Amino acid sequence: MFDTLTNRLGQVFDRLRGRGALSEGDVNEALREVRVALLEADVSLGVVKDFIEKVRVKAVGQDVLRSVTPGQQVVKIVHDELTAMLGDTASGIDLEAPAPVVIMMVGLQGSGKTTSTAKIALRLTRKDRKKVLMASLDVQRPAAQEQLKILGEQAGVATLPVIAGQMPADIAKRAVTAGRLSGYDVVMLDTAGRLHIDEQLMAEIAAVRDIARPHETLLVADALTGQDAVNIAKTFKDRVGITGLVLTRMDGDGRGGAALSMRAVTGAPIKLVGVGEKLDALEDFHPGRVAGRILGMGDIVSLVEKAGETLDAEKAQAMAKRMEQGSFTLDDLAEQLRQMQRIGGMKGVLGMLPGVGKIKTAIDQAGLDEKVFLRQQAMISSMTRKERAKPEIINGSRRKRIAKGAGVDVAELNKLLKMHRQMADMMKDLKKGKKGGLGALFGLGGGGMPQLPPGGLPGLPPGFGRK
Repeated sequence: MFDTLTNRLGQVFDRLRGRGALSEGDVNEALREVRVALLEADVSLGVVKDFIEKVRVKAVGQDVLRSVTPGQQVVKIVHDELTAMLGDTASGIDLEAPAPVVIMMVGLQGSGKTTSTAKIALRLTRKDRKKVLMASLDVQRPAAQEQLKILGEQAGVATLPVIAGQMPADIAKRAVTAGRLSGYDVVMLDTAGRLHIDEQLMAEIAAVRDIARPHETLLVADALTGQDAVNIAKTFKDRVGITGLVLTRMDGDGRGGAALSMRAVTGAPIKLVGVGEKLDALEDFHPGRVAGRILGMGDIVSLVEKAGETLDAEKAQAMAKRMEQGSFTLDDLAEQLRQMQRIGGMKGVLGMLPGVGKIKTAIDQAGLDEKVFLRQQAMISSMTRKERAKPEIINGSRRKRIAKGAGVDVAELNKLLKMHRQMADMMKDLKKGKKGGLGALFGLGGGGMPQLPPGGLPGLPPGFGRK
């Protein structure tokens, strides 16, 4: 998300930070580059002009130009204005209304509307403990109603039974009535989409709106839409009225301009973002945190939150206790690999750490294949319980058997065993109180940036990151 914009802005601000003093000309030159970076990221021209002017007024002031760290001051101003553009504060789905709270999902065909409906329903069920009913109003797209039913079964969320030949407005009325009579907290209406905005679509959604009177009307938009995002957002805002935005495929968008443009044009907050295909791949949108990611400042808070939601606390405590005793088995390594995947993999974690944007770029250039995590887990799974507990018994014949079972070369298995041995040795050093211990694993205590362990982190090319 925002990778292209982050890289461009990082180059601009690195130059600013490297200067002891800034003139008004320096600031204007930097802002010209910021302007180009935003336009290349598909932010609309009007939004870019307004943003640059707001930053310029503050950045050329005497407080900045005479500051001890003028470059840092400019970066802070850009961060604050980006946050303001994205909405200042996080805004979740509003459920403060008499039950059943009606949420209407609108958007173009192919934007991910039906999947987002199921994702939100699952989220409301799990996190908010709400009883949710979903209803498909899409009678145009073949199997659209069947799709929502299948997603509902996967998520464990009820869907309104389909009655053949019923029109969208009638389905909406039946859904709201069923929600009220059956004691549902939330009723979600998945409206039909089109490949392009047309009068028939708008009239249909307006009719549903008038009957269902939704408390929330969420516009679902593909983050890859680009410049068209502004026109789409404007039309839905003017004709239907929207209370929030849900952006899909944010994990696959290197530019992210749609997010900046749609929020600025509609004034409606970005409430949620889709970051994957799975039903739980949905995240809150925090403007300040996203602005920090765009400027390469990282997002430690989100990383900690995601870790807290996905990591098994009991397993982590048990592993920590074994490590304190100097024990680190291949089962422990496999669990670490699984936990790394749950919080987004190597790239996902690095993307949330401050000051590692260049490392992340280097990893991309090195062609890191995160499927190596799966191969490493497959190798460990191909071992017997005794081999995982005591890897020193794995001789030549065992190695051939394990490699064949995992579908890898023996050389790749040897790398895994070497990495585990080095990590296990560090655990033993920690228990004995030797200098280094776990601190040596990440180069702590020696100053400077953390260093990678001798065998490299799982999944990185051999020798990557070593001095």
